[in-house]
Amino acid sequence: MTIDELLKQVWGYDVFRPMQREIIESVLAGHDVLALLPTGGGKSVCFQVPALAQPGLCLVISPLIALMKDQVENLRKRGIHAEAVYSGMSYRQIDHTLDACIYGDVKFLYVSPERLRTELFRVRAKQMKINLIAVDEAHCVSAWGYDFRPPYLQIAEFRELFPKLPLLALTATATREVKADIVQKLAMRNERIFQQSFARPNLSYSIITTEDKEVRLQKILTNVPGTSVVYARSRRRTQAIANELSRRGIPATFYHAGLSASDRAMRQEAWLKGRIRVMVATNAFGMGIDKPDVRTVIHLDLPDTLEAYFQEAGRGGRDGEKAYAVALVAPGDGKELVKQVEQQYPELDFVRRVYQCLANYFRLAIGAGEGSSYDFDLNDFQSTFGLATTETYYALKILESEGFIQMSESYHNPSKLHFTVNSRELYEFQVRNERFDGFTKLLLRLYGGALFTEYLIISESAIAKAFLVSEAEVRTLLYRLEELNVIEYDPQKTKPQLTFITARYDAAGLPLSVRAIAARRDRDLSKVQAMIAYVGNTTRCRTQLLLEYFDESTDYECGICDTCVARKKARQTAGSMTQEKQRIVDALASGPITIQQLVARLAPKNENAFLLLVRELVSEEVMAYDALGNLYLR
Repeated sequence: MTIDELLKQVWGYDVFRPMQREIIESVLAGHDVLALLPTGGGKSVCFQVPALAQPGLCLVISPLIALMKDQVENLRKRGIHAEAVYSGMSYRQIDHTLDACIYGDVKFLYVSPERLRTELFRVRAKQMKINLIAVDEAHCVSAWGYDFRPPYLQIAEFRELFPKLPLLALTATATREVKADIVQKLAMRNERIFQQSFARPNLSYSIITTEDKEVRLQKILTNVPGTSVVYARSRRRTQAIANELSRRGIPATFYHAGLSASDRAMRQEAWLKGRIRVMVATNAFGMGIDKPDVRTVIHLDLPDTLEAYFQEAGRGGRDGEKAYAVALVAPGDGKELVKQVEQQYPELDFVRRVYQCLANYFRLAIGAGEGSSYDFDLNDFQSTFGLATTETYYALKILESEGFIQMSESYHNPSKLHFTVNSRELYEFQVRNERFDGFTKLLLRLYGGALFTEYLIISESAIAKAFLVSEAEVRTLLYRLEELNVIEYDPQKTKPQLTFITARYDAAGLPLSVRAIAARRDRDLSKVQAMIAYVGNTTRCRTQLLLEYFDESTDYECGICDTCVARKKARQTAGSMTQEKQRIVDALASGPITIQQLVARLAPKNENAFLLLVRELVSEEVMAYDALGNLYLR
């Protein structure tokens, strides 16, 4: 079956979208390919068609479980056997799935990049008849991009098991620097690079400066009907905004990484099916979500980079109909962005102090500890040494990126807790259940009223110390409260582990890559400055600015962004002013008249604007006042 026949039979399309054919033919010819297609540009077809056109299966490396599940489900609906392996599956489930890929008719296997490192997967992959390796969201491989994910660096090593297989890397956003990094980090050979224009003719970009973002948000949603995504940086803010919108008759819900997996799935499903109009979310929402009829994407808070903004804004109007990407900006937002980036790079002396504290905490002598792992309670560590929370977190991130330590996945997924009852219902529960009264009051004292509105990160050891019981007893109480429908408790799956990759150094001589860290900081600040410059622009077409950022020089102007519309209005105003001036001149051609007679004769719609035009004509010496106060042509 030809690729055109496959497209028609499986997807129902008569023709490929721009560049899809060239990408597919290059893959089928055995080339490594980097494909840059805008959001909604049909990236999945670029690996699904060549995979179906050949015997064997396509291995798809994807960063998010939700993204995998969504694509697997869509393929199965089309009658194509697809599978996915992801965290949370039992060994038996994984074993069965991998067997199906070796002996069955599976055409697509979706895995996370972390899976490539496991011995089980590597051994079984060698037995599969793989015809193509596809890397989705390939910008994640680049430390110069906006969503760097270190596990993506494992892909090149995995490729060595299949030296003759073509690799297709796909992304919607990449600067020149990131493109070069993708090619290098994925060890692409004789690569072909295809880049479709990032222009979205149906998407109107706008920046609105306002002191009251919530009021402006409601006005936009009232004026523009249809589905919407609203992005906010704070988890707490997503819930507050969603609740306020719902109270005002706009069906809304919220989404962030602090919610349980089942809760996130339920909210996402309600939005996808149209039962909820507005999704208020952090940037945890959106990747791989294919909803074509989003009419507005509204940013209450600016992302750190134009890459992130372009990706998020691009979720609007995938159906080709007009959509609006609006960023609401308050004075001081730019300074806040800079501050947030600077927070991520604490003073190196502080980083060395944190390293020394780690050595003291685990009682490691200089030269000892290489490869050793320890249970790590961040809250206890910080309180033991009096370390600031945010600075410590970023200091540990730097120590990890520099290769001195490694934090287990559970460190990044700590225990979370949320009250499912309101404060009145909790009080009634406390009165009825005295044995839980002190414990629930302690939870509120430690973590505050936000427990009623969102999932908060908790430390069982900190609770145990404060309640004077063991951690095991704390967990028992939390599980019991969950059974009684008072809380939702999402425990850490395993204790966080901190591993010393190298033998312990003397902190004073810790060999930090000072220049590389400074370069990363400068790079991140430059990306923030590009975001600030984009927001501050009031003259150039916004699409043109975005295209230039992604190395696409063009004279194309969209005509529908806020700056294009403002220029169009200015030209129209200038044209109408010229016509009005000509009417004034024509009226004076028959001889001098008073200003009152002129107004009466021409009956302007806006008398104040008309009098300003008269003043302009006098100052330009086109006409003047005579001794009697009459206007005449000079």
